[in-house]
Amino acid sequence: MEISEKVAYLKGLAEGLNLDTESKEGKLIAAIIDVLDDMAEKFAEIDDELCDVEDGLDAVSDDLSDVEETLYFALDDDDEDEDEDDDDEDEDEDDEEEECFMTNCPECEEEVYFDESVLEDGEVICPNCGAKLEFDLSDLVNDDENEDEE
Repeated sequence: MEISEKVAYLKGLAEGLNLDTESKEGKLIAAIIDVLDDMAEKFAEIDDELCDVEDGLDAVSDDLSDVEETLYFALDDDDEDEDEDDDDEDEDEDDEEEECFMTNCPECEEEVYFDESVLEDGEVICPNCGAKLEFDLSDLVNDDENEDEE
């Protein structure tokens, strides 16, 4: 039984009891029944509005599902493309890696690693003991020229 039906039942009871609406108690009961009737109408309006909101929410939820599906599908495609790109980049990085050199420090006899830019500078500081290691590249340049001539 709906609230409005219950309020209608109470109205019927009040009329069936022949309540005197002129007495204090009769006025109070009649006012309470009127308030209950107004509340029942308001509840019915709110219930209708809630149904409309639920319908709208369902539509938005469906649209969101479509967007998510499209987005995730696009992201999956991008991830696959990125994986392929990453593989290509890894191969490129291997080709582009600078050559690394190693020598032993004459002071502390520890291994010292450095790249080509340090080699071009002609010197490196040992990170272990701070000794300055110098390189004479003129012999290497002469060897390269001799190989080119042959």
